[in-house]
Amino acid sequence: MKHRIVVLGAGYAGAYSAGYLACRLHADDFEITVVNADSDFVERLRLHQLAAGRDLPYRPLADIFAGTGIRFRVARVTGLDPDRRTVAITGGHGPETLGYDTLLYTLGSAAAGHDVPGVAEHAFPVAARPSALRLRARLDGLPDGGRVLVVGGNLTAIETVTEIAEARPNLRVDLVTSGELGGWLGERARRHLARAVDRFGITVREHTAITRVGEHGAIAADGTTLAADVTVWAAGFAAHPIAAAAGLAVAEDGRIRVDRQMRSVSHPDVYVAGDAVFVVGDNGRPLPMSCASAGFTGMQATAAIIGDRTGRTVRTTSLAYVGNHISLGRRDAIFQLVDGAAESTWSLRGRPAAWVKAAILRGAAWSVGHPGVGTLRRAHRLDAAATVRPGAVAA
Repeated sequence: MKHRIVVLGAGYAGAYSAGYLACRLHADDFEITVVNADSDFVERLRLHQLAAGRDLPYRPLADIFAGTGIRFRVARVTGLDPDRRTVAITGGHGPETLGYDTLLYTLGSAAAGHDVPGVAEHAFPVAARPSALRLRARLDGLPDGGRVLVVGGNLTAIETVTEIAEARPNLRVDLVTSGELGGWLGERARRHLARAVDRFGITVREHTAITRVGEHGAIAADGTTLAADVTVWAAGFAAHPIAAAAGLAVAEDGRIRVDRQMRSVSHPDVYVAGDAVFVVGDNGRPLPMSCASAGFTGMQATAAIIGDRTGRTVRTTSLAYVGNHISLGRRDAIFQLVDGAAESTWSLRGRPAAWVKAAILRGAAWSVGHPGVGTLRRAHRLDAAATVRPGAVAA
């Protein structure tokens, strides 16, 4: 009987990891199944562009996985039992249960509502394609002078507010954040961000917490009403609650706690990558939810699965977080160095930074469809006697 590997989620971490495992593990010994709620690979890094009105290429996952031997299921994960090694899903065939021997959990994250009343009913997040398309349709229906309020001060909020302001100059676009906009950036990067915001005519209200969202705007903690025809919610991300409900060891924010090899500390047959994982990076701080983190944790998780299941020594990959790369519309951006120089004020700004960001977006999408480039395909056989060796490091 083949060793069953089930991958939950096919975002940047899941799609690449599944393809890489299919390239490196022998098809006679391993069966790989990917479960994803969407039939297409969603470029989450570009959803703010989709919301603002740009069309993105469709990348069907069935085409991406064609020829790999991967079994692809379009279904929603509804439950997980790590003790019985089963996953509950629902799709075109109704409710089903999948068994596994090894699980790779890459369900990612969703928009964090922070328990603010009215967010679910009235706000428009951009963390998933359906919600981004819903926002796009709402923006299309606004008259000239319509007001858009973006709530949040993180990378997603900045990219969303500048993209909408550039793509739809007929609208009035505001941003409200509980902190200082770009306060973590170096001085030059902050000045560049301020100039971009001014250039787009965006009104920014800092140090203002939102306590309620209504049909016609948001209400701040001091009682001020911020009128808007559309309230865009970009106030961070939250881990999927399935992990905690299943009894996996999780951090306070719901992300799954793992060892250095991306194995769940409570259930070592569960490996984790992407936004769902809580792990301390090379800089001594927890890796943030990001595409870069998805890449590094995905590489480590696949290395551990291959090593643990084939008897090879698990190689250790980098868990770095190099910097923040923020698009400011189509022709402007900021790259702020972080790792290796936490106090550095160096940054790349303007068109050069935008070119680099565009190359990163293209590269991330390309790598999902070409995970085995430069590797020996289906090289490793199952070692039934292999055991997990916590902390094993390649020489």
